[in-house]
Amino acid sequence: MGLVQKIARSSRVGASLESFEEHLSTILDEAIAIQQIPAPTFSESERATFVEKRFIEVGLQDVGQDAIHNVFGKWPGTGTAGPVVISAHSDTVFPAETDLSIRFENGKRPGNGIIYGPGLADNALGVAGLITIARTFVESNLTTCSDVWFVANVCEEGLGDLRGMRSVVDRFGPMATYLIVEGGSFGHVFHQAIGVRRFRLAVRTPGGHSWGDYGMPSAVHQLGRIITSLDELPIPSEPKTTLNVGVVEGGTTVNTIAASASCLLDLRSIDSMVLEDLVRSVTGILESIGKSPEVTVSLSQIGNRPAGFISRDKQPVAWAAEALKHVGCSRVVYMAGSTDANVPISQGLAAVCIGLARSANTHRLDEYLDPTDLPKGMGQLLLVTLAAAGFDDY
Repeated sequence: MGLVQKIARSSRVGASLESFEEHLSTILDEAIAIQQIPAPTFSESERATFVEKRFIEVGLQDVGQDAIHNVFGKWPGTGTAGPVVISAHSDTVFPAETDLSIRFENGKRPGNGIIYGPGLADNALGVAGLITIARTFVESNLTTCSDVWFVANVCEEGLGDLRGMRSVVDRFGPMATYLIVEGGSFGHVFHQAIGVRRFRLAVRTPGGHSWGDYGMPSAVHQLGRIITSLDELPIPSEPKTTLNVGVVEGGTTVNTIAASASCLLDLRSIDSMVLEDLVRSVTGILESIGKSPEVTVSLSQIGNRPAGFISRDKQPVAWAAEALKHVGCSRVVYMAGSTDANVPISQGLAAVCIGLARSANTHRLDEYLDPTDLPKGMGQLLLVTLAAAGFDDY
């Protein structure tokens, strides 16, 4: 019998697992309350204040925020083993002015039907999951050897570049176990970190009048040639590697030869060496194109998410899979992803990322959450946390 199975046999743990089904509406209400607070990356302070208040209300200790609005709360352990850090990102991709209205399938709130709302699954539900697990620890008095730190971290999305989690790992160090929580992706165990390099590519020329200075180089035209060359690069399918130009900007008016143009470039691979080869290929194109004295091409890095890998038989990955099977998930899907887990995984630390429920249309206004499996996802999270923290009252 595995450790997770032994823990699940505890009467207190068993009662806690059953409570997630009973309190499903409460968990969803918590998630919706969080989702209704705008929290674009770099502007999470209002949501952080709400989470800090909730951490205090459920009974965590040493609650507070750091300088960048990561929120921390502790459930104290009885021993001296390294801490367990259970973390969910508080930021969202949506601008502050986004309409965050919630819409229920068929126009009314069902018991466990689909709920639409930007940022609800990603990642308001993840943060609500933290609060729910914290409340469960307190109400059921689940004693553990290790301290358990609950963290709502900032800057996971986009150009946040995992800033919040980098700070969290700097604080707790290599002796901690890191459990990363996403609201969606139930049934998936993320144990491989996709490496990501992001750049701003800028082109500058003298510019001029579209008629009077015809023949002078245009920054927009030059950028177009560069993007075409990038698109023609051979990109390996194995290991999976991608190149994407996500944003293009430039020019001033229709009759002006553009003096400046830029784009944002996203490069990814599950293999760090292949990713570096791709970066070199990109810089090689720029060096060959940008030699004209009238054309200046620059490449500045704006993001660097490190790659890494933890074997399926290592902890806490194996516990995550065992817990999924215990709560009734028939198929465990092992995944590579770009999540907050990239930071500890890339450093060879004990870490895994798991999901609480199923969702779709992530990063879209019609994002939706299907809470059917949410009680199971909460059960998995509780069991993994207890296993990592040294619960032995079974």
